[in-house]
Amino acid sequence: MVYAYSIVATLLAYLLGSLSFAVIVSKLMGLSDPRSYGSKNPGATNVLRSGSKPAAIATLLLDGLKGWLPVVLVKWFGTDYGLGDGTMAAVGFAAFLGHLYPVFFQFKGGKGVATAAGVLLGVSWVLGLATLATWVIIAFFSRYSSLASLVSAAFAPLYYLFGDREAWYVDKAMLLVMFAISALLVYRHRENINKLLKGTESKLGSGKKA
Repeated sequence: MVYAYSIVATLLAYLLGSLSFAVIVSKLMGLSDPRSYGSKNPGATNVLRSGSKPAAIATLLLDGLKGWLPVVLVKWFGTDYGLGDGTMAAVGFAAFLGHLYPVFFQFKGGKGVATAAGVLLGVSWVLGLATLATWVIIAFFSRYSSLASLVSAAFAPLYYLFGDREAWYVDKAMLLVMFAISALLVYRHRENINKLLKGTESKLGSGKKA
């Protein structure tokens, strides 16, 4: 029965992750589909290019929420159903995969930065804030959202592995998931990496949709 609960929780997390809030929020606010302009990535950074900061903020928060919610639900209530750290890692990864490959949107999703941040905050608010602080610092000085995301992706598993053991417990399944999420984040940013190397990557605050 425990395995059945774990499978159901993981499936529900994937379905939640498959909700592409960049598309949903843009449609509700009467904006163009973010897959039709800019980087064509259904994420908060590209929604910002529409010129609507409220839409971008809503997208950012909702994308983060769908990574955070499955993890904390298992953390808070999972023990009542025999669900442990392995299931918590599985639902976090499932929500992240749902964002990358959403079943409701032809498996064409975003890059997963906000959702990954939500997963980390669900595991530990200290871990999440440390990773978010890294993103903010790199983004502030470089003005490149993609570079900030890549650096944060590289540091997040290390923060988890070598961080304050009183703040979070290092679980092997979760550590493996974090490395997998980081690898997928780098893979999803491969075009940005090429642009960064060529010096053609757009900076934050530039490239609003005409």
